[in-house]
Order: sequence, then structure tokens, then C-alpha cells
Amino acid sequence: MIKRTRIFSFLGVLAIILSFLFLNPNLANAASGGRIGGGSFQAPSSPRRQNYGGYGNNNFRGYGGGYRGGGIGFPFLLPIFGFGGGGIFGFLILMSIVGVIVNSFKNSSGFSNSTNTSIVSQSAIPSKVSLIQFQIGLLASAKEIQIKLRELASSSNTSTSSGLQRVLQDTTLSLLRKPELWVYSNIESGSVPFASAESTFNRISITERSKLKAELTSNYSGQISTSTNNESKPGDSDSTNEYIAITILLATKKDLKLKNSANNEIITEALRLLGSISSNDLIALEVIWQPDGEGETLKEEELIIQYPNLKHL
Repeated sequence: MIKRTRIFSFLGVLAIILSFLFLNPNLANAASGGRIGGGSFQAPSSPRRQNYGGYGNNNFRGYGGGYRGGGIGFPFLLPIFGFGGGGIFGFLILMSIVGVIVNSFKNSSGFSNSTNTSIVSQSAIPSKVSLIQFQIGLLASAKEIQIKLRELASSSNTSTSSGLQRVLQDTTLSLLRKPELWVYSNIESGSVPFASAESTFNRISITERSKLKAELTSNYSGQISTSTNNESKPGDSDSTNEYIAITILLATKKDLKLKNSANNEIITEALRLLGSISSNDLIALEVIWQPDGEGETLKEEELIIQYPNLKHL
């Protein structure tokens, strides 16, 4: 038992070191950005009877409840199979799956002792959730897309699935109409058990949001805010700006596996598939972009440092 504890401790320390190496981008020259999104991973409510054994009452609350003990039990440094592009995205998905497996072992004794109990029907809960991260680097002349995103942030009802679907469709349409501005891209996808979907989504979201110096434009779950600070306010970037980076992160009930290849045909097909996801299938969405500050820039070297998985078209 002591030996096993030492192994787990070693793996935990190794995971922390890796997180500092790979999950913390250099923010020295980071630009401000914007964010639109929302969604819910809550399972539909059902009548509860008796006791649920090892399940507990919050097992499907993902990041907050179901992931007791921090979500991920311990990391295995294994190759990532079956995910779009690997990288940080695939690593986080793999860690969450490992966490669910470890959690199931921890709770197995509770299940074995819960005879004659009634488990809530999970027919309305998807067994797996597809997570997709679409990233694109645009020429800075795509300022009208920045303007479109700000307009969406000011007018969209992100507290409803139909409002989120509108954000997704309008964003993908804006990108599809400007293929001549596409320079870099990265598409990663994978599926995780429903119980780990929210925590995985949140981890990826935090990773992407941490690349922004500040969120000047924000509309999340119906909460709209426009921030200004001493350095910048929302507006057009400097005339010397070179690139605009946009990330679309979503969770869907639909089983989607997108190709990750740096060519316009793959990007076009991916955007069409994302834009066609129905509001009933869309669980959560975030659209994150930078720069968003008046007079700010995002140079090529900064783009590559912040988004190392981008591939040149």
C-alpha cells in the first residue's frame, strides 16, 4: 500500500511539472480577446427513490460534484489513440477517461452493497459526449469577422441552446465566407464519458482563455459584459496587426470525428459539420478570439507560441 501511494505521488508530481511545461503559454506579449458561450452538462431531473449506493447525488455534475477528489485520479502517460490531433486537447481527454475509470473502481464497493436499490433512468443522458476544438489563424484583414463576433456577443441569448446554436452557425458562416483569409488551422476531436465531459470541457476552456491578457468582450450564459482597462478597450486592432486567432470549442451529443489536416477542403467540411449541429445536440459552446483590443496586435511568432498545434495551410 505504501509503495502504491509513493507511485501515485510521483505520478502526481510529474503531472504538475508537465502542466507547467505544456499548459502555460508565454503571456508576455499576449493580446486581449473576447468570449461567447454557455451551455449545461446537467442531467435531466428524475424522481429519486431509496438510496443510490455508490453513485451519490451529484455524480453527473462533472467539474463540481461528480469528479470527487479533483476529477482526475492520476495520469498515465500513454499514447493517445482515436483523437483528432493529440496535443494538449487529446491529453486532457485521456486524463479524464482515466479519472472516470479510477472513480469507478473507488465506487465499486458501493455498488456491490446496494441490493434492491433503484437507479435513476439514464435514457436521456448520452453515454458519451463528443468534444471538438477548432482553431484557425486568419489574416488581420479579417476585421469584419472580429466585428461580427462583437455583434454576436452583444445580441445573442447564450442562456438558451437555440441562442448558442445561432452563435455557432453565424461564426462558422462568417469563416466559410472568407477562405482567402485562412492561414493556419488545427482541428482536434474526441469523445469522453458523460460523467467526465464537463470537467474536460472546463480544463480545455481554461487553457484557451489563459492565452488572453484580458477578456474585453464577454457574453457567457446570458451574462454580457464589455470591459475596458488602462491599456485597451474593445475595438479594431492596429494597422500593423498580422493575425487573428479564433477558437471554437464545443460539446455535442452527436458523434463527430473530424479530420485534422491542413488544407482548405478539410476546414470547409469541418465548418459545415459544426454549423449544422442542432440546438438539441449542442451541449456547450465557447467561441474565443484575439486580439479584441483597440490598437492591439498578434504577430506571427506570438500566434505560433500561443497556438503551437496550428498547421500552416
